Amino acid sequence: MLTRRVPARPLLGMHPAIILAVLDTIGLIVAGYLTVVELSGGLPTCGPITGCEEVALSEYAHIGPIPVAVFGVVLSVALLALALAWWKTDIYGLLLAHYALSLIGVLFDGYFLYLQVFVIEAICIWCVTYEVSLLARFLIALLVWYRQPPPTATAGDDG
Repeated sequence: MLTRRVPARPLLGMHPAIILAVLDTIGLIVAGYLTVVELSGGLPTCGPITGCEEVALSEYAHIGPIPVAVFGVVLSVALLALALAWWKTDIYGLLLAHYALSLIGVLFDGYFLYLQVFVIEAICIWCVTYEVSLLARFLIALLVWYRQPPPTATAGDDG
């Protein structure tokens, strides 16, 4: 059932996977910038907004030896691949995978936002931009899933 093709209902006049892919690309650009800056030993530039440096220098900027931004790159690449694959194939399971993976990302980012606000007491505008893009991806995938008719099983279908 999850591998069945179900034509997507347009959202804003286009295939919703295109909207997801655009948001995935924005997330990838933000996470990519933060990854490059972190791996080169620098600090993110935030312009007139302060807080990025404190977040980048905090003990929470890494999970073990890996910068948190690297996980954002991996997540965004995976979500982008799912969105593009869903756009090309209309396979229902790819929408569900995007939804589930973005939910996991939102939960992690919710925890990271909590750390920024209540533990580090500084906000990184780059991190918040990524978090907002991820929340938008999750909400759009949820909306599309809610609006999208699920594939119907036929006699002899094995799943």
